Amino acid sequence: MMNVVKVKNFEIGSGDFVLLAGPCVLEDFDRTLNIGREIKDITKRLGINYVFKASFDKANRSSYKNFRGPGLDKGLEMLADIKRQLDVPIVTDIHETIQAAKVGEVADIIQIPAFLCRQTDLLDAAAKTGRVVNVKKGQFLSPNDMKNVVDKLIHSGTDKIMLTERGASFGYNNLVVDMRSLPIMRSFGYPVIFDGTHSVQLPGGAGTKSSGQREFVKYLVRAATAVGIDGLFLEVHDNPEEALSDGANMVYLDKLEELLKEVLAIHNLVKGMV
Repeated sequence: MMNVVKVKNFEIGSGDFVLLAGPCVLEDFDRTLNIGREIKDITKRLGINYVFKASFDKANRSSYKNFRGPGLDKGLEMLADIKRQLDVPIVTDIHETIQAAKVGEVADIIQIPAFLCRQTDLLDAAAKTGRVVNVKKGQFLSPNDMKNVVDKLIHSGTDKIMLTERGASFGYNNLVVDMRSLPIMRSFGYPVIFDGTHSVQLPGGAGTKSSGQREFVKYLVRAATAVGIDGLFLEVHDNPEEALSDGANMVYLDKLEELLKEVLAIHNLVKGMV
């Protein structure tokens, strides 16, 4: 039985589709806001629930020289403003336990990055905010290992849990998606999201930064939707070539609606079968 997670005025895991989307990192405020506004308009036309995503700090960039974001205080101020203006829920990630409570005052969903998904204290701090916790499966974990992550969160007092698949390490600088992970993680009883953009990332593939294969996003999201998921996580930008992080695997904003139409058609076909 699926444990439905309530976010704002909709439910994740109830059969309706959700999109977590936005730029990788908070950039110029107006540009970031406009990306979110356009995504909201697209999802409203298609009847898809929408959660805005962006990071205030990318603490695991390949090089110390790379842009990390505006930081905690400025970033939360920007996210709160975007949340207010767009009237949509917010998801953003934390990297340290000390960030959890403050982020929980703004974010509706606190995200645990894949590299940190086993960090017990971080999971505990996120759970104690009372917010929904979305944990990205580590590139180094089997889907069955995520049951231990779920158990940690439950032990910390929350059942507001989501799990996200974002690929597994396949040699150096490469990821592969094992579609078996989707039904395995859904069998734990919590909504599962598929990260269609980080799954085509080539970590560290450009030396001092990650590269990616954007051209394969549509194929992987179609496949994942057919297998059975509760929603998608996509990083989206109006011009990924100018993005300050993860541009090589981000979806072009003007291609998003077409992609979502395909995904929604598949979802509506299979949702009664999974």
